[in-house]
Amino acid sequence: MSNALTLERIFSAPGLSGAALRAPAFSPDGRLVTFLQGRDNDPSRLDLWAYDIASGTLRLLVDADQLHQGDESLSDEEKARRERQRLFASGIVEYHWSHDGKALLFPLAGNLYYYPLGGQARQLTDSAAFDLDAKFSPDDTQVAFVRDQNLWVLDLASGQVRPLTQDGAGPIKNGMAEFVAQEEMARLSGYWWSPDSRQIAFLQVDESPVPEVTRNEIYAERIELIQQRYPAAGDANVRVKLGVLSVESGSVTWLDLGSDEDIYIARVDWSQDPNLLTYQWQNRNQQRLELRGVDLATGHTRLLLAESADTWVNLHDDLRFLKADNSLLWASERSGFKHLYHLKDGELAPLTQGQWQLDAVKVVDEASGWVYFSGWLSDPKERQLYRARLDGSSASPELVSKEAGWHEVTFSPDAGHYLDLYSRFDQPPQVALHDASGQRLAYLVENRLDERHPLSPYLGQWTAPQYGTLAAEDGQTLHYQVFKPSTPMPPKGYPAIVRVYGGPHAQLVVNAWSEANLWTQYMVQRGYVVFQLDNRGSFNRGKAFEDAIYQQLAVAELADQVQGAQWLKAQDFVDGSRVGIYGHSYGGFMTLMAMFRSGHTFAAGVSGAPVTDWYLYDSHYTERYLNTPQANGAGYERSAVFPYTQGLAGELLIYHGMADDNVLFSNTTKLANQLQQQGKLFELMAYPGAKHSLYGRETRIHMYKTISHFFDRTLGRGLISAPNL
Repeated sequence: MSNALTLERIFSAPGLSGAALRAPAFSPDGRLVTFLQGRDNDPSRLDLWAYDIASGTLRLLVDADQLHQGDESLSDEEKARRERQRLFASGIVEYHWSHDGKALLFPLAGNLYYYPLGGQARQLTDSAAFDLDAKFSPDDTQVAFVRDQNLWVLDLASGQVRPLTQDGAGPIKNGMAEFVAQEEMARLSGYWWSPDSRQIAFLQVDESPVPEVTRNEIYAERIELIQQRYPAAGDANVRVKLGVLSVESGSVTWLDLGSDEDIYIARVDWSQDPNLLTYQWQNRNQQRLELRGVDLATGHTRLLLAESADTWVNLHDDLRFLKADNSLLWASERSGFKHLYHLKDGELAPLTQGQWQLDAVKVVDEASGWVYFSGWLSDPKERQLYRARLDGSSASPELVSKEAGWHEVTFSPDAGHYLDLYSRFDQPPQVALHDASGQRLAYLVENRLDERHPLSPYLGQWTAPQYGTLAAEDGQTLHYQVFKPSTPMPPKGYPAIVRVYGGPHAQLVVNAWSEANLWTQYMVQRGYVVFQLDNRGSFNRGKAFEDAIYQQLAVAELADQVQGAQWLKAQDFVDGSRVGIYGHSYGGFMTLMAMFRSGHTFAAGVSGAPVTDWYLYDSHYTERYLNTPQANGAGYERSAVFPYTQGLAGELLIYHGMADDNVLFSNTTKLANQLQQQGKLFELMAYPGAKHSLYGRETRIHMYKTISHFFDRTLGRGLISAPNL
């Protein structure tokens, strides 16, 4: 007999998704696969493991508890860095292979450790400061890291530690990524070793132009006043300088970035030539991205290529330098879809093309003439592995992966093997070793759904989504998925919940396992229909699909979500008078706009950690889609929720973490004040000390119980399964 799913079980160990591993990597010689894995009794406490490909054996390399036990006192910078990564774990949370494959480097509790294969881990640093972002030099003789806002280097032979920069203090940070680089550009580092280990390119960030604000973090028994330089939309950003320092002498050569200081440095990469450094320069409105090359021998800078758009240019990590001639591969959306190009002798030639989307380059196999990448050719709900010829002779990419579903791939350095993190909507993630042809060689994590799997007791009531498409008002195709209960249908149909995110760079309707869908299954088992739709503006459908939101938010997105809700209400299994909507972050913003602007489409809504005023959100994200407030003030006003609050007709619940440093709690307090002044009734749940992700087992159980109780009271009358909260 199948068990009823409960919220307590969803957030208890062992996790219902089964065994999991993090940060898989091949050793440089391709013989080992290393990864981080949590413990059965504490999945968030991570140790370092290895899988030997030849013998097929697993072994524990480093037990974190053998090196440090008890609470880890993280620096404010590390706390913020982990929040940016949505990394909520302890123990060994990251590691790096030496280039010769003989050792690994990792941080733990603020210090650095060195583990030689077959030996014992030893502590490299022991300081009251918090050491972070450590990297081996390419010749493996030194380790660079950041301490107290300066770059330092450690000689592995002597153990000597010395600073490379000394002016980092206050608003000046050396070798560190600024807030928007971490949060919005997916760049967590601010320095890069040269291929010959003699130089380090680094960014110096000056935060002094950024307005300093006092942010309240409200905890259960105290209030902390945080002085934070937060670059809100339209405000001054940090000033950045790009320098190249000599590791031996510490002397710095500052590069000429141009006369415009109001810019972003999105990426920095060394070519195969230690005298050629490249960086990606982006202007403030993000409509132009330039890849520039600096000849360090002459100091001359030249434009290698440029991307421009009338809306915005998306960033990526798909720059690759070819060893044979130092030409490069580059991804671009200039055709309307992201594809791969080869730049040689000033000519940019396409290696892939068509009305489909490349996701990311995985490895370049120059010896065999192939480039491997992920993406989709026929079904945007899936992510597959493909390969194409480097000489451009492929008429169409060759499919490498075998199974329908979602593939996250990590290749060995020699391109001979890859790890495939694979899942479907009904299969928790599996991790398998494959050869380059796609042949599976071994499972590292099979996650077989047999009687021993943690999910097994609940599979009898598991519900598969039904997929479909609708046409947006401009004719573009919208994908949706709907989950239907197997419980007896009420006379007028089931109540329904639209789960929404709706924002850019996100995709919900995918044939992949998602832990977020555990709550969906919980609600479906209790008698709710759950519906999701990827509106225009969301990710992975081409640039025109994304560009529909430019200069005004929650117009095209809201129209598509309302269209989806109207389709849902017209189904004979749904009670059209009992349809609600729920979303978090951008989804919280979308929920508010739906409740305020779509009449009586939704009887109830739950808005989690919502942006309510885009003037309050950070510059790089907001201005990408709305331009600056100075250039598009009317768009900012129309994209805020405040002009529409009088339209609230249904029941509304808002929840927010009171220490949120991403979507500030003031977004909710500002809205609460206006609703109160207008006499609009609503419910509010505030979580002391909680950040944007509201991480923590008890917090999450309470949050989802609050949401579930709210929908039961507003939509769920007559449900026979409501008591199993």
